[in-house]
Amino acid sequence: MDPRLPALAEQLLLIERELRLQGVWATQAPSPEALASTVPFAVDTLGFEEWLQWIFLPRMKEIIESNQNLPTASGILMMAELVYAQQPQYAGLLRALEQFDQLITHKLST
Repeated sequence: MDPRLPALAEQLLLIERELRLQGVWATQAPSPEALASTVPFAVDTLGFEEWLQWIFLPRMKEIIESNQNLPTASGILMMAELVYAQQPQYAGLLRALEQFDQLITHKLST
């Protein structure tokens, strides 16, 4: 088991918490067509918050729960910084995404 899994699971919960605190956590899923986008971050069909909630978080939870290989890179923070430029209320979400990126790109020693 990858030693990062517990920390990554915690980080996903923190990302969800920040989305809820910002009031951008949706109760209704986007359409199946919107979720089927093949464009990075589904920018053609979803807002960034929707992508985080409906695509990123479920995929990462599935990877962790089934002990699949983790991605070797993550650029979520870079995208979030573009989306939330000049919006200081998203600082907590940016920190949570930054920590996620760091956990993905740095293997912990066992």
